[in-house]
Amino acid sequence: MTGRPVVTVLGATADEPPPGIDAAADLAELRFAPDGGSLGEVLPQTEALLFWGADRRWLEDAWPLARRLRWIQAWSDGVDRLVFPALMQSDVVVTNARGVFDDAIAEWVIAATLAMVTGLHRSIVSQQARWWDDDRHTERLEGKRLLVVGPGPIGRAVARRAADLGMVAAAVGRAPRSDDLFLRIGGPEDLHPMLGEADVVLDALPLTSDTHHRFDAAAFAAMRPTARFLNVGRGGTVDERALLDALRSGAIAAAALDVFEAEPLPDDSPLWAMPNVIVSPHNCGDFEGWEEEVVAVFLDNLGRFTRGERLRNEVDTTLGFGVG
Repeated sequence: MTGRPVVTVLGATADEPPPGIDAAADLAELRFAPDGGSLGEVLPQTEALLFWGADRRWLEDAWPLARRLRWIQAWSDGVDRLVFPALMQSDVVVTNARGVFDDAIAEWVIAATLAMVTGLHRSIVSQQARWWDDDRHTERLEGKRLLVVGPGPIGRAVARRAADLGMVAAAVGRAPRSDDLFLRIGGPEDLHPMLGEADVVLDALPLTSDTHHRFDAAAFAAMRPTARFLNVGRGGTVDERALLDALRSGAIAAAALDVFEAEPLPDDSPLWAMPNVIVSPHNCGDFEGWEEEVVAVFLDNLGRFTRGERLRNEVDTTLGFGVG
Protein backbone atom coordinates (compact mmCIF):
# COMPACT_ATOMS: atom_id res chain seq x y z
CA MET A 1 0.00 0.00 0.00
CA THR A 2 1.23 3.49 -0.78
CA GLY A 3 0.21 6.64 1.05
CA ARG A 4 -1.82 6.90 4.21
CA PRO A 5 -5.23 5.19 4.10
CA VAL A 6 -8.34 6.99 5.31
CA VAL A 7 -9.72 5.26 8.40
CA THR A 8 -13.15 6.14 9.78
CA VAL A 9 -14.42 5.38 13.27
CA LEU A 10 -18.17 4.80 13.01
CA GLY A 11 -20.11 5.38 16.22
CA ALA A 12 -17.76 7.77 18.04
CA THR A 13 -16.65 11.39 17.90
CA ALA A 14 -13.26 13.09 18.01
CA ASP A 15 -14.28 14.58 21.35
CA GLU A 16 -15.12 11.16 22.82
CA PRO A 17 -13.01 8.71 20.82
CA PRO A 18 -12.30 5.06 21.58
CA PRO A 19 -9.45 5.00 24.13
CA GLY A 20 -6.05 4.82 22.47
CA ILE A 21 -7.32 5.40 18.94
CA ASP A 22 -5.08 8.45 18.53
CA ALA A 23 -2.22 6.07 17.77
CA ALA A 24 -3.92 5.24 14.48
CA ALA A 25 -3.03 8.74 13.26
CA ASP A 26 0.58 7.57 12.91
CA LEU A 27 -0.48 5.22 10.14
CA ALA A 28 -3.63 6.68 8.64
CA GLU A 29 -5.84 9.71 8.12
CA LEU A 30 -8.27 9.34 11.01
CA ARG A 31 -11.88 10.51 10.70
CA PHE A 32 -15.01 10.11 12.81
CA ALA A 33 -18.65 9.51 11.92
CA PRO A 34 -20.86 9.49 15.03
CA ASP A 35 -24.03 8.62 13.10
CA GLY A 36 -25.46 7.69 9.73
CA GLY A 37 -25.80 11.27 8.54
CA SER A 38 -22.13 12.06 9.01
CA LEU A 39 -21.03 8.72 7.55
CA GLY A 40 -22.17 9.73 4.09
CA GLU A 41 -19.69 12.60 4.11
CA VAL A 42 -16.61 10.45 4.78
CA LEU A 43 -17.47 7.01 3.43
CA PRO A 44 -16.51 7.71 -0.22
CA GLN A 45 -12.88 8.24 0.86
CA THR A 46 -12.82 5.59 3.59
CA GLU A 47 -10.60 2.55 3.06
CA ALA A 48 -10.92 1.03 6.54
CA LEU A 49 -13.71 1.32 9.09
CA LEU A 50 -13.79 0.72 12.84
CA PHE A 51 -17.37 -0.25 13.70
CA TRP A 52 -17.60 1.13 17.24
CA GLY A 53 -21.03 0.31 18.67
CA ALA A 54 -22.71 1.69 15.59
CA ASP A 55 -26.04 0.92 13.99
CA ARG A 56 -25.79 -1.48 11.06
CA ARG A 57 -28.45 0.50 9.20
CA TRP A 58 -26.13 3.51 8.98
CA LEU A 59 -23.60 1.53 6.98
CA GLU A 60 -26.18 -0.42 5.01
CA ASP A 61 -27.97 2.76 3.91
CA ALA A 62 -24.70 4.44 2.87
CA TRP A 63 -23.21 1.31 1.28
CA PRO A 64 -23.34 2.58 -2.35
CA LEU A 65 -20.84 5.26 -1.24
CA ALA A 66 -18.32 2.69 0.02
CA ARG A 67 -16.33 2.77 -3.19
CA ARG A 68 -12.87 2.48 -1.59
CA LEU A 69 -13.72 0.47 1.52
CA ARG A 70 -11.65 -2.71 1.86
CA TRP A 71 -11.74 -3.61 5.55
CA ILE A 72 -14.11 -3.32 8.54
CA GLN A 73 -13.04 -4.01 12.11
CA ALA A 74 -15.89 -4.92 14.50
CA TRP A 75 -15.63 -3.90 18.14
CA SER A 76 -17.21 -7.19 19.29
CA ASP A 77 -16.69 -10.89 18.82
CA GLY A 78 -20.13 -11.43 17.26
CA VAL A 79 -20.83 -9.74 13.92
CA ASP A 80 -24.55 -10.41 13.57
CA ARG A 81 -25.23 -6.73 14.28
CA LEU A 82 -22.82 -5.64 11.56
CA VAL A 83 -23.17 -7.84 8.49
CA PHE A 84 -25.88 -7.37 5.85
CA PRO A 85 -26.42 -8.88 2.38
CA ALA A 86 -24.52 -6.29 0.33
CA LEU A 87 -21.51 -6.54 2.65
CA MET A 88 -21.60 -10.34 2.49
CA GLN A 89 -21.58 -10.18 -1.30
CA SER A 90 -18.65 -7.76 -1.45
CA ASP A 91 -14.89 -8.25 -1.24
CA VAL A 92 -14.62 -6.17 1.93
CA VAL A 93 -12.75 -8.05 4.66
CA VAL A 94 -14.40 -8.11 8.09
CA THR A 95 -12.43 -8.78 11.28
CA ASN A 96 -13.68 -9.07 14.83
CA ALA A 97 -12.39 -8.72 18.40
CA ARG A 98 -11.90 -12.42 18.86
CA GLY A 99 -9.81 -13.21 21.93
CA VAL A 100 -10.51 -10.02 23.84
CA PHE A 101 -13.55 -11.21 25.78
CA ASP A 102 -12.90 -14.94 26.20
CA ASP A 103 -11.49 -14.96 29.72
CA ALA A 104 -13.92 -12.41 31.16
CA ILE A 105 -16.92 -14.28 29.78
CA ALA A 106 -15.54 -17.59 31.00
CA GLU A 107 -15.15 -16.18 34.51
CA TRP A 108 -18.77 -14.95 34.42
CA VAL A 109 -19.98 -18.40 33.34
CA ILE A 110 -18.15 -20.08 36.19
CA ALA A 111 -19.41 -17.45 38.66
CA ALA A 112 -23.02 -17.84 37.50
CA THR A 113 -22.79 -21.62 37.58
CA LEU A 114 -21.38 -21.54 41.10
CA ALA A 115 -24.13 -19.15 42.16
CA MET A 116 -26.79 -21.55 40.89
CA VAL A 117 -25.37 -24.70 42.50
CA THR A 118 -24.53 -23.03 45.81
CA GLY A 119 -27.67 -20.90 45.99
CA LEU A 120 -25.62 -17.74 46.39
CA HIS A 121 -28.05 -15.72 44.26
CA ARG A 122 -30.87 -16.91 46.53
CA SER A 123 -28.87 -15.89 49.61
CA ILE A 124 -28.51 -12.35 48.28
CA VAL A 125 -32.29 -12.08 47.90
CA SER A 126 -32.82 -13.57 51.37
CA GLN A 127 -30.41 -11.05 52.83
CA GLN A 128 -32.52 -8.18 51.52
CA ALA A 129 -35.56 -9.74 53.23
CA ARG A 130 -33.60 -10.44 56.46
CA TRP A 131 -34.53 -14.11 56.09
CA TRP A 132 -32.24 -16.75 57.63
CA ASP A 133 -32.64 -19.13 54.67
CA ASP A 134 -30.96 -22.29 55.96
CA ASP A 135 -33.37 -24.98 54.80
CA ARG A 136 -31.35 -26.11 51.81
CA HIS A 137 -28.13 -27.82 50.74
CA THR A 138 -25.55 -26.73 48.20
CA GLU A 139 -24.12 -28.80 45.36
CA ARG A 140 -20.58 -29.45 44.18
CA LEU A 141 -19.42 -28.77 40.64
CA GLU A 142 -16.84 -31.53 40.82
CA GLY A 143 -17.99 -34.45 38.70
CA LYS A 144 -20.76 -32.55 36.95
CA ARG A 145 -20.94 -32.67 33.17
CA LEU A 146 -20.69 -29.50 31.13
CA LEU A 147 -21.94 -29.33 27.55
CA VAL A 148 -20.66 -26.41 25.49
CA VAL A 149 -22.77 -25.71 22.41
CA GLY A 150 -20.48 -23.63 20.22
CA PRO A 151 -16.92 -24.68 21.19
CA GLY A 152 -15.11 -21.60 19.88
CA PRO A 153 -12.58 -19.60 21.91
CA ILE A 154 -15.15 -18.57 24.54
CA GLY A 155 -16.46 -22.11 24.96
CA ARG A 156 -12.93 -23.45 25.24
CA ALA A 157 -12.01 -20.85 27.86
CA VAL A 158 -15.03 -21.98 29.90
CA ALA A 159 -14.14 -25.66 29.50
CA ARG A 160 -10.60 -25.10 30.78
CA ARG A 161 -11.88 -23.41 33.93
CA ALA A 162 -14.56 -26.05 34.39
CA ALA A 163 -11.90 -28.76 34.24
CA ASP A 164 -9.99 -27.00 37.03
CA LEU A 165 -13.13 -27.41 39.17
CA GLY A 166 -13.39 -31.11 38.40
CA MET A 167 -16.10 -30.90 35.76
CA VAL A 168 -16.09 -33.05 32.63
CA ALA A 169 -16.66 -31.08 29.41
CA ALA A 170 -18.14 -32.17 26.09
CA ALA A 171 -19.27 -30.02 23.18
CA VAL A 172 -21.50 -29.78 20.14
CA GLY A 173 -19.93 -28.07 17.12
CA ARG A 174 -20.43 -27.85 13.40
CA ALA A 175 -19.16 -31.41 12.91
CA PRO A 176 -17.99 -34.31 15.10
CA ARG A 177 -14.28 -34.32 15.82
CA SER A 178 -11.69 -35.35 18.37
CA ASP A 179 -10.23 -32.75 20.70
CA ASP A 180 -7.68 -32.60 23.50
CA LEU A 181 -9.87 -30.43 25.75
CA PHE A 182 -13.36 -31.86 25.32
CA LEU A 183 -14.18 -35.47 26.12
CA ARG A 184 -16.18 -35.47 22.90
CA ILE A 185 -17.30 -33.00 20.25
CA GLY A 186 -20.48 -34.02 18.51
CA GLY A 187 -22.20 -32.57 15.49
CA PRO A 188 -25.62 -30.90 15.19
CA GLU A 189 -27.34 -34.28 14.99
CA ASP A 190 -25.90 -35.14 18.42
CA LEU A 191 -27.35 -32.08 20.18
CA HIS A 192 -30.43 -33.60 21.79
CA PRO A 193 -28.80 -36.85 23.00
CA MET A 194 -25.87 -34.89 24.46
CA LEU A 195 -28.19 -32.37 26.11
CA GLY A 196 -29.74 -35.30 27.97
CA GLU A 197 -26.34 -36.19 29.44
CA ALA A 198 -25.42 -32.72 30.72
CA ASP A 199 -25.74 -31.11 34.14
CA VAL A 200 -24.76 -27.66 32.87
CA VAL A 201 -25.43 -26.47 29.31
CA LEU A 202 -23.64 -23.43 27.89
CA ASP A 203 -24.93 -21.69 24.77
CA ALA A 204 -21.93 -19.94 23.21
CA LEU A 205 -23.31 -19.85 19.67
CA PRO A 206 -23.07 -16.93 17.25
CA LEU A 207 -26.38 -15.85 15.74
CA THR A 208 -26.77 -17.03 12.15
CA SER A 209 -29.62 -18.37 10.06
CA ASP A 210 -28.53 -21.88 11.11
CA THR A 211 -28.37 -21.17 14.84
CA HIS A 212 -31.57 -19.12 15.18
CA HIS A 213 -33.71 -20.77 17.89
CA ARG A 214 -31.30 -23.72 18.10
CA PHE A 215 -32.55 -24.00 21.67
CA ASP A 216 -36.24 -24.61 21.10
CA ALA A 217 -38.91 -26.57 22.97
CA ALA A 218 -37.46 -29.88 21.76
CA ALA A 219 -33.99 -28.95 22.97
CA PHE A 220 -35.21 -28.01 26.44
CA ALA A 221 -37.34 -31.16 26.58
CA ALA A 222 -34.19 -33.18 25.92
CA MET A 223 -32.45 -31.69 28.97
CA ARG A 224 -32.54 -33.07 32.50
CA PRO A 225 -34.92 -31.47 35.00
CA THR A 226 -31.85 -30.81 37.18
CA ALA A 227 -29.89 -29.11 34.39
CA ARG A 228 -28.80 -25.47 34.42
CA PHE A 229 -28.76 -23.47 31.17
CA LEU A 230 -26.50 -20.49 30.50
CA ASN A 231 -26.48 -18.22 27.44
CA VAL A 232 -23.54 -15.96 26.61
CA GLY A 233 -23.89 -16.29 22.83
CA ARG A 234 -26.80 -14.40 21.33
CA GLY A 235 -30.39 -14.11 22.48
CA GLY A 236 -31.75 -15.14 19.10
CA THR A 237 -30.25 -18.62 19.42
CA VAL A 238 -32.92 -19.33 22.05
CA ASP A 239 -36.68 -19.52 21.65
CA GLU A 240 -37.39 -17.44 24.75
CA ARG A 241 -40.99 -18.60 25.02
CA ALA A 242 -39.82 -22.22 25.04
CA LEU A 243 -37.23 -21.36 27.69
CA LEU A 244 -39.88 -19.74 29.88
CA ASP A 245 -42.10 -22.81 29.55
CA ALA A 246 -39.20 -25.09 30.47
CA LEU A 247 -38.35 -23.02 33.54
CA ARG A 248 -41.97 -22.81 34.70
CA SER A 249 -42.71 -26.49 34.20
CA GLY A 250 -39.51 -27.74 35.81
CA ALA A 251 -38.22 -29.25 32.56
CA ILE A 252 -34.92 -27.55 33.51
CA ALA A 253 -33.84 -26.32 36.93
CA ALA A 254 -32.47 -22.84 36.31
CA ALA A 255 -30.92 -20.41 33.82
CA ALA A 256 -28.33 -17.65 33.81
CA LEU A 257 -28.75 -15.34 30.84
CA ASP A 258 -26.56 -12.50 29.62
CA VAL A 259 -28.27 -12.12 26.23
CA PHE A 260 -31.91 -11.96 25.17
CA GLU A 261 -34.08 -11.88 22.06
CA ALA A 262 -35.02 -8.26 22.81
CA GLU A 263 -32.45 -5.98 24.46
CA PRO A 264 -32.76 -4.28 26.83
CA LEU A 265 -34.93 -6.99 28.35
CA PRO A 266 -38.50 -5.56 28.38
CA ASP A 267 -39.90 -4.50 31.74
CA ASP A 268 -42.77 -6.96 31.40
CA SER A 269 -40.57 -10.00 30.74
CA PRO A 270 -41.33 -12.78 33.26
CA LEU A 271 -37.61 -13.55 33.40
CA TRP A 272 -37.02 -10.57 35.71
CA ALA A 273 -39.01 -12.05 38.58
CA MET A 274 -38.27 -15.77 38.25
CA PRO A 275 -36.37 -17.07 41.29
CA ASN A 276 -34.54 -19.68 39.23
CA VAL A 277 -33.18 -17.17 36.69
CA ILE A 278 -30.14 -14.89 36.81
CA VAL A 279 -30.50 -11.88 34.48
CA SER A 280 -27.37 -10.07 33.33
CA PRO A 281 -27.55 -7.01 31.00
CA HIS A 282 -25.35 -8.27 28.13
CA ASN A 283 -22.18 -7.20 29.90
CA CYS A 284 -20.54 -10.42 31.02
CA GLY A 285 -17.51 -9.63 28.86
CA ASP A 286 -17.29 -5.91 29.65
CA PHE A 287 -14.30 -6.04 31.97
CA GLU A 288 -12.38 -2.93 32.99
CA GLY A 289 -10.17 -2.00 30.05
CA TRP A 290 -11.92 -3.96 27.31
CA GLU A 291 -12.20 -0.90 25.09
CA GLU A 292 -8.42 -0.42 25.13
CA GLU A 293 -7.89 -4.08 24.25
CA VAL A 294 -10.28 -3.88 21.29
CA VAL A 295 -8.47 -0.76 20.05
CA ALA A 296 -5.18 -2.67 20.41
CA VAL A 297 -6.54 -5.39 18.11
CA PHE A 298 -7.59 -2.70 15.63
CA LEU A 299 -4.18 -1.00 15.75
CA ASP A 300 -2.41 -4.29 15.18
CA ASN A 301 -4.63 -4.95 12.19
CA LEU A 302 -4.16 -1.41 10.92
CA GLY A 303 -0.43 -2.02 10.83
CA ARG A 304 -1.00 -5.23 8.90
CA PHE A 305 -3.40 -3.41 6.57
CA THR A 306 -0.88 -0.70 5.72
CA ARG A 307 1.84 -3.31 5.13
CA GLY A 308 -0.39 -5.42 2.91
CA GLU A 309 -0.35 -8.39 5.30
CA ARG A 310 -3.18 -10.76 6.16
CA LEU A 311 -5.40 -9.39 8.90
CA ARG A 312 -5.97 -10.97 12.30
CA ASN A 313 -9.38 -12.40 13.26
CA GLU A 314 -10.91 -12.57 9.79
CA VAL A 315 -14.63 -13.39 9.73
CA ASP A 316 -16.40 -15.54 7.18
CA THR A 317 -19.35 -13.23 6.57
CA THR A 318 -21.37 -16.00 4.89
CA LEU A 319 -21.06 -18.14 8.04
CA GLY A 320 -21.36 -15.16 10.38
CA PHE A 321 -18.38 -15.82 12.62
CA GLY A 322 -14.60 -16.05 12.70
CA VAL A 323 -12.90 -19.24 11.60
CA GLY A 324 -9.42 -20.62 12.00
